[in-house]
Amino acid sequence: MSWLIGLTGSIGMGKSTTAKMFAEEGCAVWDADAAVHRLYSVGGAAVAPMQAAFPAAIVDGAVSRDTLKAEIAKDGSALRVIEGIVHPLVAEDRQGFIAGTDADIVVLDIPLLFEGSGHKMVDTTVCVSVPPEMQRERVLARGTMTEDQFEMIKAKQMPDAEKRALADHVVITDTLDHARDQVREIVTEIRKKLKNA
Repeated sequence: MSWLIGLTGSIGMGKSTTAKMFAEEGCAVWDADAAVHRLYSVGGAAVAPMQAAFPAAIVDGAVSRDTLKAEIAKDGSALRVIEGIVHPLVAEDRQGFIAGTDADIVVLDIPLLFEGSGHKMVDTTVCVSVPPEMQRERVLARGTMTEDQFEMIKAKQMPDAEKRALADHVVITDTLDHARDQVREIVTEIRKKLKNA
């Protein structure tokens, strides 16, 4: 039985980088966003049910996220339909990943860990965090969104302070070395527990 870590953090906090650090320590990492990407790709399990619900959302045999966003903007109930299709498939993908690995520690990278009560299915929760000005700087430096878009995404996410308060561990990702040291501490602590179990 693997020890399950739920890894979360708001946009620009360094979650993907931290997930890679856990992988470097020998943990198996499952990424919720990557799972959705697989499900939406050509031949993915979400394509047929999405086609039935939103025929226009299928472009070249794959689900178009942009079309889905437009559907949600047009019709508020569309999001519930989409979630009803995607959430069970993502859960199935996650369970398959956990069952298929022999790693002692499995990290589940879930952006909405606390919002979606995913924290109830893991043994330990880890939240990545940096001060707000560093978060803003990182996101805007990517050049992929405007300040308004960033504020809109942030407004939809649970505030960082709340996530930190709920988490068992907080990893401050101000520098790579600092983050790596904290990840190693968490992994060492869990492996000790596993050894004594």
